[in-house]
Amino acid sequence: MDTPPAGRTGAARPTASAAALARALTRPSADRSPLLAHATNRWVRHLPYVLALGAVGALLPSTVNVLGSDYGLNGGVAAGLAVAQTLPLLLAVSRPLPAWWIIGSAHLLTALLLLSAGGRTDSVWPWPATSVVGYCLLMVPLALREPRRTLLAVWLATGAATLTMSLIAPDGRFGGDNSLLVITLSGAVLAFVGALREREEARRLLTAQEHISEAERGRRTLLEERARIARELHDVVAHHMSVIAVQAASAPYRLTGVSAEATEEFTAIAGTARQSLAEMRRLLGVLRSEDSGGEKAPQPGVGQLAQLVETVGRAGVEAELTVSERAAGALPPAVDLSAYRIVQEALANVVRHAPGAPARVSLSVDEGVLLVTVVNAAPPGRGRSPEHAAEGTGHGLVGMRERVRLLDGRLDTGPLPDGGFRVAAALPIDSLQESAP
Repeated sequence: MDTPPAGRTGAARPTASAAALARALTRPSADRSPLLAHATNRWVRHLPYVLALGAVGALLPSTVNVLGSDYGLNGGVAAGLAVAQTLPLLLAVSRPLPAWWIIGSAHLLTALLLLSAGGRTDSVWPWPATSVVGYCLLMVPLALREPRRTLLAVWLATGAATLTMSLIAPDGRFGGDNSLLVITLSGAVLAFVGALREREEARRLLTAQEHISEAERGRRTLLEERARIARELHDVVAHHMSVIAVQAASAPYRLTGVSAEATEEFTAIAGTARQSLAEMRRLLGVLRSEDSGGEKAPQPGVGQLAQLVETVGRAGVEAELTVSERAAGALPPAVDLSAYRIVQEALANVVRHAPGAPARVSLSVDEGVLLVTVVNAAPPGRGRSPEHAAEGTGHGLVGMRERVRLLDGRLDTGPLPDGGFRVAAALPIDSLQESAP
């Protein structure tokens, strides 16, 4: 078996790294929109162009003067190099990497022309002062737009070109060497601005994730509340289905003179009712969570509100209950249950957010609609702002809205001027009674 020459494996890594850096320098930016293009304010969107134009206006004449007067270049050549070094700063607002190629090539050409010009100068080498300023300004849009790999490739290319120019300069030809200064400054600008950008991106992603998480929590709460309501309403509907099945099955024995056809019809009705009841129980099993067992206790209603108010009183909230004679009478089971749950959640909110505040609970019937109202005052000794009175998870309000929506009712919640809070629900009665079996 052939053995690979020594060092071949180790030599492949620098080649791969160099290829990766080369790809980073030639890779087009995924985002080609100008900096701050997504800002809502029109002046903010144009700010990068204004700053770039100001930099070009300040650096262009200065660069022409420095290259012509301090380094002795021909006026036309100095003007052309100055334009190539400064004007691409406008392009850098939306295309920083191509702008870097243009400006970097212009700086390299400038250094080569300064070497070939001959003559001694007291100016620094290989970067004129104006070129250092313009190049560091170019690093800002690069760091704001390009990924880490590209920024590293730019900095390594800058360092390699700068050190090469520094090494080939004749001794005593220039007044000083600023290669290390340029490498340090460009790297510092890239690192600092890049870190600021990554921090802002992390903060933006965290904010977006929080919004997504909050939306998911709200959606999960809504689904859980719907499932709980469905389980409770199942018991109401299951009762009626059971009554239908029993009445249909016993009709031939309770009634005299029932024909064979009628008996067969009653039997079919009883069978259909039992089948529907079994299907409802199966659906109830799907709605229940894995750790929730069957709800064997009877569902509460308006008749149990007195015990609820007494329980809340032991928790430190004095509540006054008023139930009209019509509201205390027979109500549709779904309305009866929903009225109890709305009052229960409203009083629970009083205990949580306004401890010690007196509350009033009233139920009345007006034109076929059950009106449920729970009002609490501000806690004694201190006022509550509307925002503070309504703080919390909001899960209770979600449940209230779902119950009212399923009954085609109305719900009104909100803070009161004195710092209290009001919950008012209107639940139709007549329509449910007419549709009941």
